[in-house]
Amino acid sequence: MSNVRSDKPFTLAGRTFQSRLLVGTGKYRDMEETRLAIEASGAEIVTVAVRRTNIGQNPGEPNLLDVLPPDRYTILPNTAGCYDAVEAVRTCRLARELLDGHNLVKLEVLADQKTLFPNVIETLKAAEVLVKDGFDVMVYTSDDPIIARQLAEVGCIAVMPLAGLIGTGLGICNPYNLQIILEESKVPVLVDAGVGTASDATIAMEMGCEAVLMNSAIAHAQQPVLMAEAMKHAIVAGRMAYLAGRMPKKLYASASSPLEGLIK
Repeated sequence: MSNVRSDKPFTLAGRTFQSRLLVGTGKYRDMEETRLAIEASGAEIVTVAVRRTNIGQNPGEPNLLDVLPPDRYTILPNTAGCYDAVEAVRTCRLARELLDGHNLVKLEVLADQKTLFPNVIETLKAAEVLVKDGFDVMVYTSDDPIIARQLAEVGCIAVMPLAGLIGTGLGICNPYNLQIILEESKVPVLVDAGVGTASDATIAMEMGCEAVLMNSAIAHAQQPVLMAEAMKHAIVAGRMAYLAGRMPKKLYASASSPLEGLIK
């Protein structure tokens, strides 16, 4: 069958990863809970807000890399807390210095503190500078298909449209725009922000997303470590369902067994 889907490796910046779940490192009660939850998630890529988390820039303070060592996890520095392109570029360059030339970054430039909606104009400006500067840029963006296309054309290695606003847990608020982005994109598409529970992650994967990034959905759960494990399974289930291809939706019932040859 020509429409049968075959799986392909999840690859970013030339590296292949087994887990399609990316997790944040903020909002946990302490470093130990952070460590336990991320272990339970099975994630290989962990994202770190450089402006809020010590990864070596504050000697003498607890260092996140002591519990999440870079030889075990791929550290993905992000520019959370940046509100213009200049700040975001400066933050990425600082992260590259702290991580010995590490070029993989997650770019996010926010519009305001109330919504944390991406400022796509400043995001595009920052992306152009960072790509020219040799960074491998994964970019948080709105669910606007045109902006997603432009960010890929600039040279971002992955586009990460929001499912819902950061920290809301509302799930995928506009599946139609996300579907357009998925159909058009020539780079990996990862849902970022808005996931609230396991079913949200599964739906994103069933739609064809390469992966899902989340933080609040795990860290703010009543039992973060248990939720982290739930998310691990949700991602796997969603990917398998996407590859399997769901049955068509029908308005009326149809018998699950053949009707021919029934005893009369």
